[in-house]
Amino acid sequence: MSPVGTLEGMADPQEVLSRRVQSALGAAFGPEFADTDPVIRPSQFADYQANAALALAKRLGRKPREVSAAIMEHLDVSDVCRDVEVSGPGFINLTLREDWIADQARGLLDDDRLGVPLQRPLNIPLDYSAPNVAKEMHVGHLRTTVVGDSLARTLEFLGHNVIRQNHIGDWGTPFGMLIEHLLEVGEASPEADLLTTDPNAFYQAARNRFEASGEGPDDFAARARRRVVRLQSGDEETLRLWRELVGLSKVYFNKVYTKLGVTLTDDDLAGESTYNAMLGDVCEELESKGIAEISDGALCVFLEGFTGREDKPLPLIVRKSDGGYGYATTDLATVRYRVNDLKADRILYVVGAPQAMHFKMVWATARKAGWLPEDVETTHVQIGNVLGSDGKILRTRSGAPLRLMQLLDEAVERAAAVVAENRPDLDAESRAEIARKVGIGAVKYADLSVSHDTEYVFDFDRMLALTGNTGPYLQYAQARIRSIFRKGGVDPTRIDGRITVSEGAERDLALKLLGFGPVVEQVGELLQPHRLSTYLFDLAQTLTTFYEHCPVLTAQSDAERESRLALVAVALRVLVQGLDMLGVEAPEHM
Repeated sequence: MSPVGTLEGMADPQEVLSRRVQSALGAAFGPEFADTDPVIRPSQFADYQANAALALAKRLGRKPREVSAAIMEHLDVSDVCRDVEVSGPGFINLTLREDWIADQARGLLDDDRLGVPLQRPLNIPLDYSAPNVAKEMHVGHLRTTVVGDSLARTLEFLGHNVIRQNHIGDWGTPFGMLIEHLLEVGEASPEADLLTTDPNAFYQAARNRFEASGEGPDDFAARARRRVVRLQSGDEETLRLWRELVGLSKVYFNKVYTKLGVTLTDDDLAGESTYNAMLGDVCEELESKGIAEISDGALCVFLEGFTGREDKPLPLIVRKSDGGYGYATTDLATVRYRVNDLKADRILYVVGAPQAMHFKMVWATARKAGWLPEDVETTHVQIGNVLGSDGKILRTRSGAPLRLMQLLDEAVERAAAVVAENRPDLDAESRAEIARKVGIGAVKYADLSVSHDTEYVFDFDRMLALTGNTGPYLQYAQARIRSIFRKGGVDPTRIDGRITVSEGAERDLALKLLGFGPVVEQVGELLQPHRLSTYLFDLAQTLTTFYEHCPVLTAQSDAERESRLALVAVALRVLVQGLDMLGVEAPEHM
């Protein structure tokens, strides 16, 4: 998923050097070598190092240093680099010119996109969050929601058409039980209100009624089973009650999404019920094409290469022996819909890691059926577990899944205590607003700062710390820049000075800022938000070193002051934009 093109005028030193070395390769060894990867990497000996010679030496039958020397004869980087030399077995070390770095950093000041190129727009259905109707969202939904939302924000900034797909669980056998319970307690009863305040309590009450029920034809369990049949057959009164359940759950979902600060809306809901009318066609087509077959009464797909215990073929069950449909059927219908109706170029699923085999089988079946063309990419963004201090999946003391809203409320309460201690000078309303941004930001950043497919330990004390790789640390970094401008009586949006990089710390900060665009592109390609988190943390640390060596408001000359104000103005915009891609708000004060 590469961009349309990154021109040399854009602030990406690695890309500029790569193009220059590729040109030299073509001139030195012929046009067929012009597309060779020059392997430009950051180096401890220079800004960057070209490693192309080592890979080419064997192919050309020459020594690496000879290859490097030949490249050097045709390498024109005098306008970009002040030092170029061959070192070691054949590395080409490239040290950038300070004036080139300064000019590129100054370019960021005028660039609304901060060096991030617009890519060729793709249609990208993005499946994430996916809670269940009439059940409370728990901590397990945190990562799918936060990671998915960050990817949506980043891909949109890169220019893609992201189609959010909140595949909620809103169909199936539990709804017979839930609808019957709703009828018993009354649609206007306090018990029904639990669907918007404590969905788990309503669900558990319905479950208890079902499990305690007798087996007579008029008992609760029998009525609930009949209600499922009515639902699936389209009985209008049952559908009305089902729509009420879904509607009440939407109110609850939106409370969580608003609290969490994610971009999902009701328009993004695409639950299991969306595909119900398509499931029969899915099965019929698979059977008619000879892809699915009856096995033990169920309609199954047996794919080559998928085996279970004792190497027996592993079935993908698309219709159960009782005639019902499962997740596989619905997921096949979603693939077909997303390709045919949404015109997908790339389909992303932000779902728990244990579903990896399921998705592989669904996609293989869809490709075999002709529903998923080879030029449509499907990716499972695997989500790891959130752990408690005991190393086990985070739960309450009673062993129940930890309610997401409860966790978010506690994060804000803890942040409020920290803000009250650090900023007693602010009024209560301002402290509450900062606490909300810091508390929620801390939870989200802790999740996004680690690779999405790994586990991490949930620790409020670490998350809310103002030091280390935390959300509050980055929020403070941008708030500190804002305070510099307030103290200097300067509007950061009106900075228009020339940038110079005479000091090492200035040079390091400018180079770090030039790395923003490449990192955002990398996140969009690899679907790894933690790479952006790492970059922002490194930028904040670079800023700290910059302040130690380069006073801003008390610089020795007006020109130096204007240059440093321009540098930190770019840094402010990069931090705020980067945090926004992570879904973390940037408070004016800390």
